[in-house]
Amino acid sequence: MYKRVLLKISGEALSSPDEILCREHIRKTVDDIVYLHDLGIQIGIVCGGGNILRGRSNAHMERSRADHMGMLATAINSLALQDEIEQRGVPCRVLSSVEMPVFCDRYTSRDAKRYLDSNTVVIFACGTGSPFFSTDTGASLRAAEIGADILLLAKNVDAVYSDDPKTNPAAERYTHLSYERVIRENLRATDLTAITMCKEQHIPIRVFALSEIRKILDDPSIGTTIDDA
Repeated sequence: MYKRVLLKISGEALSSPDEILCREHIRKTVDDIVYLHDLGIQIGIVCGGGNILRGRSNAHMERSRADHMGMLATAINSLALQDEIEQRGVPCRVLSSVEMPVFCDRYTSRDAKRYLDSNTVVIFACGTGSPFFSTDTGASLRAAEIGADILLLAKNVDAVYSDDPKTNPAAERYTHLSYERVIRENLRATDLTAITMCKEQHIPIRVFALSEIRKILDDPSIGTTIDDA
């Protein structure tokens, strides 16, 4: 269905209640990444850093500094993912929007597309490299830059709802939404900057639970698709 995808996963996908980086959870996440790779899909990945530190949640700190710390958290998660992916025999590169040559290469869209063309998994660390932008916005930016066919947002919920389904059992579950409706109704699919960027670049978004990633390629009823329709 897709030749090239941008997969956004949360830092929590790599952690457990007892461990910031849980080997078992990392293995399960990488199982799904390798599954997509073996299908011949070119994969770019953006991983959040919420399991270590979420910049915007540190209201007592100066926002730029807190966001910089959050970027470093995404770099740690990216290296953990790379290690497990490479142990499976799958080539993988980490490209960072913040220069840190001891750990990984500096991001350029040219290098990213070159690696993807050679079926190397590319992990994008440190978001956009600027504070005040979420990793979801960073994922939408990278999706546009690499020419991804779709932005896959693996969330802690299985779809987009009209309200928080954990606190409101009557919340409506959506299978298909337009960018305009998400923006107009301020639905909690992702941040509005990411939605607007994907709308402008005509990049469809699929919001789903990470555990369903192997099914979404064949079943349109899983998760929520957001596009021009």
